[in-house]
This record gives sequence, C-alpha cells and structure tokens, in this order.
Amino acid sequence: MRRNEMTLDRAVLAFAGVMVLLSVLLTVFVHPMWVWFTVFVGANMLQSAFTGFCPAAMIFKAIGFKPGNAF
Repeated sequence: MRRNEMTLDRAVLAFAGVMVLLSVLLTVFVHPMWVWFTVFVGANMLQSAFTGFCPAAMIFKAIGFKPGNAF
C-alpha cells in the first residue's frame, strides 16, 4: 500500500472533518440551531470509537475504498 493512498480510515476522517467544518459554518452564518448538527457529528465519532460501528465507513466501503487499520 502506498503511503498517500486514500484508505477507508482516511476517507472517514476527512468526511468527519468536512462535516464538522460545515456544521460550524452553518451555525455561524445560517442559524445557531445548526450547532446540533455539530453535536450529532461529535456523538457519532465518539460512539464509533467505542463500538466500531460507523455508517460513513460502511458507505465508503461499499463505494470501494480499501480498508485501513480502524475500519
């Protein structure tokens, strides 16, 4: 495996980062209630760390991303 290859783990982390940044932008520029989207993303990341269940990882795996170390 090449070091800079986009694996499932990296795709999930990139997606989570984009969702956090998007939710912050929506909270600041659209409506303060979008903060709940940030809470949802953070809670999903936390439960994924303990359970190993990640809906985004399942979708990326179905798309064809190669497995990494975590998922």
